[in-house]
Amino acid sequence: MEILNGKDKESILKAVELLEAGDVVAFPTETVYGLGAIAFYPYAVAKIFEVKKRPHFDPLIVHLDSPDRLPEYVSNIPEDARRLMKVFWPGPLTMILRKKASVLDIVTAGLPTVGIRIPSHPVALSLIRALQKPIAAPSANIFGYMSPTRVRHVAKSFADRVPLVLDGGDSAYGIESTIVSFRQQGVFIHRHGAISVEELSEHVRIVADERAPGTCETPGELPFHYAPMKPLRLVDGPADVRRQASSYLAFRDPPGPVKSKYVRVLSPSGDLREAASNFFSFLIELDRDDVDIIYAEKLPETGIGRAVMERLKKASRRHCLQPVDNLNYP
Repeated sequence: MEILNGKDKESILKAVELLEAGDVVAFPTETVYGLGAIAFYPYAVAKIFEVKKRPHFDPLIVHLDSPDRLPEYVSNIPEDARRLMKVFWPGPLTMILRKKASVLDIVTAGLPTVGIRIPSHPVALSLIRALQKPIAAPSANIFGYMSPTRVRHVAKSFADRVPLVLDGGDSAYGIESTIVSFRQQGVFIHRHGAISVEELSEHVRIVADERAPGTCETPGELPFHYAPMKPLRLVDGPADVRRQASSYLAFRDPPGPVKSKYVRVLSPSGDLREAASNFFSFLIELDRDDVDIIYAEKLPETGIGRAVMERLKKASRRHCLQPVDNLNYP
């Protein structure tokens, strides 16, 4: 894998060359790093699923550089969508809209809708503009694992499988985009993310889900996701730690010593935005070979804290078939 400075024009052109040749390229966004291919190239999109080991029923998000391009790919833009675009685009908000036939079924997992967003990261925008084509891209990680917020995370997962990653520095938000769809009654949130429900509620009405249970319309809706390799258990505080050979992810500075081998503090002052920006990076650091379990402290489920907790709950389900404190390790 070649790592190039995404701010250099030559790096962008090298990425464009690879994408045009039907390859995949990793690039930064303001949320997490993405693994992209030209959305019109079916074999290139198929390569994303192969490299990530991602199931084909899990749809991808299409990244554009301007709302002006939307009519090329979607058949209808609801008024609530237009309202949110004006406030949150470019930015970490993905909208599920009715697709046109020009959008490949492999991108949408055969669904009649497509997830679209316009990233605000300057490297991502420069890449899409230089390419002059939409990029289909999930997060640049092995399916089900934690999303990458730093170049080294991408390199660790795909060193021999992806030819190029554009370095755009650490991701600003550190957590994926919020995903919404539009109903007659209002807006439904499929995935909580960098735009909070409170922020959305200032502009649109948020409604409950109307789908059949188990329906997967967007990325991140599977029952377990964003998971470390080691079991993760949610706890109220350090008093719940049961194993010395453990890692501990604290929300804020603990009141005293923690009986864990490794400790990371998301935000010493308890700031939810800072906690979210450090979340995946610190969790990746704590997922170590020499620990038995990761304890993760619960966060307040307000603002962006709701998105972090959504991911922690999904991560904890990966090893939920038996109580983690009773696991026997070789």
